Amino acid sequence: MPEIHPYNKANWISKLFFWWLGPLFKKGYKKPLELNDMYPLLDENKTKYLTDCLEREWDKKIHKRGDEVLNPSLNIALAQFVWKTVLSTGVLVTIEEVCKIVTPLFVSRLVTYFSVESDITTQDAYVCASVIVLLTIVANAVHHPLYYFSQLLGMNVRVACSGLIYRKALKLSSIAITKTTVGQAVNLLSNDVNRFDQVFSYMHFIWIAPLQLVVVTALLWQQLGPSCLAGVSIILLMILIQAKFGALFSKYREKTAKLTDERIRFMNEIIAGMRVIKMYAWEKPFTQLVYDCRKREISKILKSTFLRGSTFAFFFTTTSLASFATFVVYSLAGNALTARKVYLAIPLYNVLRLDAGLFLPIGIMMVTESIVSLRRIKEFLMLEEFVNEEDNSNRHNSRDGEVKVENVSATWNHIDGNMSANNMVLKNISLNVKGGEILAVVGPVGCGKSSLLMAIMGEMSHIIGDVMVPTRLAYTSQLPWIFAGTIRENIEFGKPYDKKKFDDVIKICALNEDLEVLPKREETLVGERGVKLSGGQKARIGLARAVYMDMDVYLLDDPLSAVDAHVGKHLFNVCIRNKLKDKACILVTHQLQYLDNVDKILVMKDGQVAGYGTYNELQSSGIDFASLLNVQEPEHDEFGSHNLQRNESKETNILGESPCSLQSIQPKLKEENEQETKRVGNISANVYSRYFTAGAPVWFLLLFCIISVAAQSLLNTTDWWLSYWVFNEETAQEELNLVNSNYTADQSTLEFDSNWYIYIYSALIGVFILLNFLGSLTSFTIAVNASENLHNEMFQAIVRAPIRFFDINPVGRILNRFAKDIGYMDDLLPMTLADFAQVALMVIGVLITVAIFNPFIFIVVVPLGIIFIWLRRYYLQTSRDIKRMEGITRSPAFSHLSATLNGLHTIRAFKIQQSFVQTFESHQDQHSQAWYLFLASSRYFGICLDWLLGTFIAVVTFGSVLFSDASNLNSGYVGLSLSYALSLMCDFQWGVRQSAELENLMTSTERVIEFTDVAPEAPLESNLKPASDWPKDGLITFEDVSLAYYDGGPTVLKNVHCCIKAREKVGVAGRTGAGKSSLMTALLRLAEPTGKILIDGVSIKELGLHNLRKNISIIPQDPVIFTGSLRKNLDPFEEHTETDLWKALEEVKLKTTVSQFYEKMDTQITEGGTNLSVGQRQLLCLARAILRQTRILIIDEATANVDIRTDKLIQYTIRKKFNQCTVLTIAHRLNTIMDSDRILILDQGRIVEFDNPFLLMQKENGILTQMVSECGRKEAAKLRAIAKEKHYSNNL
Repeated sequence: MPEIHPYNKANWISKLFFWWLGPLFKKGYKKPLELNDMYPLLDENKTKYLTDCLEREWDKKIHKRGDEVLNPSLNIALAQFVWKTVLSTGVLVTIEEVCKIVTPLFVSRLVTYFSVESDITTQDAYVCASVIVLLTIVANAVHHPLYYFSQLLGMNVRVACSGLIYRKALKLSSIAITKTTVGQAVNLLSNDVNRFDQVFSYMHFIWIAPLQLVVVTALLWQQLGPSCLAGVSIILLMILIQAKFGALFSKYREKTAKLTDERIRFMNEIIAGMRVIKMYAWEKPFTQLVYDCRKREISKILKSTFLRGSTFAFFFTTTSLASFATFVVYSLAGNALTARKVYLAIPLYNVLRLDAGLFLPIGIMMVTESIVSLRRIKEFLMLEEFVNEEDNSNRHNSRDGEVKVENVSATWNHIDGNMSANNMVLKNISLNVKGGEILAVVGPVGCGKSSLLMAIMGEMSHIIGDVMVPTRLAYTSQLPWIFAGTIRENIEFGKPYDKKKFDDVIKICALNEDLEVLPKREETLVGERGVKLSGGQKARIGLARAVYMDMDVYLLDDPLSAVDAHVGKHLFNVCIRNKLKDKACILVTHQLQYLDNVDKILVMKDGQVAGYGTYNELQSSGIDFASLLNVQEPEHDEFGSHNLQRNESKETNILGESPCSLQSIQPKLKEENEQETKRVGNISANVYSRYFTAGAPVWFLLLFCIISVAAQSLLNTTDWWLSYWVFNEETAQEELNLVNSNYTADQSTLEFDSNWYIYIYSALIGVFILLNFLGSLTSFTIAVNASENLHNEMFQAIVRAPIRFFDINPVGRILNRFAKDIGYMDDLLPMTLADFAQVALMVIGVLITVAIFNPFIFIVVVPLGIIFIWLRRYYLQTSRDIKRMEGITRSPAFSHLSATLNGLHTIRAFKIQQSFVQTFESHQDQHSQAWYLFLASSRYFGICLDWLLGTFIAVVTFGSVLFSDASNLNSGYVGLSLSYALSLMCDFQWGVRQSAELENLMTSTERVIEFTDVAPEAPLESNLKPASDWPKDGLITFEDVSLAYYDGGPTVLKNVHCCIKAREKVGVAGRTGAGKSSLMTALLRLAEPTGKILIDGVSIKELGLHNLRKNISIIPQDPVIFTGSLRKNLDPFEEHTETDLWKALEEVKLKTTVSQFYEKMDTQITEGGTNLSVGQRQLLCLARAILRQTRILIIDEATANVDIRTDKLIQYTIRKKFNQCTVLTIAHRLNTIMDSDRILILDQGRIVEFDNPFLLMQKENGILTQMVSECGRKEAAKLRAIAKEKHYSNNL
């Protein structure tokens, strides 16, 4: 990448004509451009500078004269941000429009030279021709700087608003997070801010078009008298209709935006939860839900489309209608039409057609759309903010590394000042943790443990009491937040890399062995949400991040539950007790075996302190920790039955499920390429073919082509007929004048009858308008149908894609296709396609007509055409690459925003918001580099076209004078040729640029089609249908089963051979990465295994995926909850009765809690289920499994992140409800599986032990024996007792 932008080194001529882009086009013509070929941004276009400027103006509006304004105006703040550039472009657009209005005056005079009785000399004709060419050059010289600076301003406003949105996202309070969604925030960034890209190019026409109308009316009145009012009235009527359309479009745009928000939010949840959707065989119902959502959106888009289609039809018929009305009225009033008057009116009407008929309505439409977008952005910016320490009267800075909480009561949902005890999540909490002390926080579900950590961090803004805490604070969330990047980046977290310190942290957090099996150790990309890591690995990376940051206070939210017992013991002793021995440490835990090794214990119940002191003090006071945790209901905590509005830490998974150890079980993994690929070369004919056939059947496309060609032919015929009429009337008038000088002739026989010409003219105009409207509306309908169908095809392909597709493609990348690319196909592509089709036909019609009247033009047109074809190819070679780079540089900003909202509490706890802002600005700047080059390259191409066009106009004007005698040209034909040539001044260049823009926009279609072609997993249904009661027994047989997640990938299961008996309860254990979850993956065919898996003697490979998965229930490690009612989460597709649902809730001990909700089963669940605790979400998943009533149940480490009480509740319910089922349980906690009939031990993908747990522990050096011993003496004794009791009870 060049260090200095070539624009800074260019002289004024190079800047005016964009010659500084020449080297880039040469390079792009020789080879495909890459990201490092892009020019660096100019300082004034960088995200930080622009966001700072807009933020200053916005802050002035919020805090006027020091007071906070209730309803600040973002519109005014933006106006003060842009007014200087808007004023400058206003001057340029005035110069251009003056040139356009003056040019027809000279055309009119030049046409007079060819009249029968002309008093204009040949010298005067050449002067007129010279002035016409000169005015064309001046207009074009102004045009490109005008649009360059206007579009650049649009980019700057978009970038500034994007930066403002991101900065606001980092400040959202916990309550505000519940009022928005990731989908909405992404939509603001992907669609709403895009409205600013073009608005400044057209907004000036809102004031300049009415002025033009007045000036043009005055000029026409001078030549045609009151008759001109007929044509001007048509123009005015069109403007009024377009204004009405603009208002309607704004209304539909607002409704469409809300529906798009809903679709993107829904897509976001579905993509993030795709693993569970596949496990539950919910693809078809969810596909239908998306289709229905898209259908509602398309219904609004179609209404907007018809408005747009009508707008385009009006535009292309305005000149013809206005001319028709003017000339017919003028002729019927008894006046003779002359070429001078006709070909003054037509170019002037063309000017009005473009500015008042097209740019004015587009300007109105874009301004209204921008106002809607600004309103939506303002609503986001006005959401409640996180209260900083400086502004929080309840939080005070502690300078001695001590955490002190005094009489703190707090709530998440502070309504109208109501801070009553009933609303409190925390009630009168007091604690004191000095540097070097460890405080363990324990308690049952919903008691407020995590809320306490949130209150200490200042995330609960509605607090009574005082919190004293050092500013340097570290936090690990219960469900670890991992962002897309390398392991090292996740641990460093913006802090400078210190190799010695980093290696020490890796060792302390037991990550050395994990890094050894990764391809690039700490430089390995882990993907979004840590998809390549197991739950235990994510927990340790989260802990390593906190340790590496070296803070004064550590808030650890249950980091030990997701790891094996021996790893947990290592983390507690080596990391927490030793490495953090000088730090104040608050550890939320469910691991009771560590309580006698901490300094203090805080026991919580119902948001209150149930006990506080040392282990011995609490024991002597009679507190039984185990029994205390055995009360009530499930886990994560802080959610009481009364408090649905509480907002749990957002990073506990705003996006839904996070796959556990499916990508981590790899000896020497081959690393994936996480970067989005960029295609090269032309957009293939196949892309166009699939796009059009998705929009309509072939016969309908042929009909559309016939209608469009017929409409253009009629337009050219109408113009020819008018020139024929004018010439004949001029000739008749001349003959009449001769007769008038000879009084002997009979004048009545020479009178000109114009009625016949008017009848033909009227018929041609009428049919043309009808066909033009029909063709325009048909074009838009085809485009919208194509967008709808390709969206559905893409979603169908995505939902049928193997689960690996979602592991290697971040949510932001997939969402980008559904948000930005589909957005382009909905909005921009239909307009561009219709515009290009109309203009292309018009240009062809003009060239043919002019060449027929003046064949000498072909001498120049042919070489100009050859140059044009080469120039277009030369331009597209570079432009296409730039547009593709623009497409792939969009996604990172969306993914970064999504990841930020997921990890908001972690980011704020470490106070590294600025680092994340800088990363966002870096992503945004890279996109701006591509967008800037796209804007500048369009201008470069436009200037080249202008020189071609200027040459064509010069040839037509001077050629008409030069060959007037040889070609026997008359005033009608010359006037038609010149008016056509001038119309080409805008239309041709616009059409060519639209053809390039069409190809650039088709890259979005190409990207959508790329995802429609994703190879699907096995069929959902197959010819082999199992019996209706299959599986009857639940007998599972593995015969030499091996598994790799992708072709050529490492084998994660190796020759597994075992038999699980009918109704047997089997525990699956092993170290992290041993292949436990891979066993379940093979059984559910989330990846296709080799070998044979039989269920009740039926090979699962011969079954359809739905036949298999519908007959297996699973409770995943990370519970996936979708936005919507609690009822929808239990029974998404209404397959069960109300009684069944309540019974299932009762079985999992949630009935009482749900009954206390105001809306009972219809209570709305926020995105990611964040207003439920982790335990409650897990119990809902258990309730789903109960409702499914299958013979096989898989529990995939479902209790890794829940407390012991919830674990026991789940185990009890499973034993009771699934007594007659085969149950496979993957678990870190050995007490969960120690009473299993048998335990299967895996190591590096192989079965190393498989027997009754009691018998396995008789092996002195057995793996299970070692794992039990690592749990500690007391816990090991308990586990052996459980196994022994189970063994002898089975043998009785």
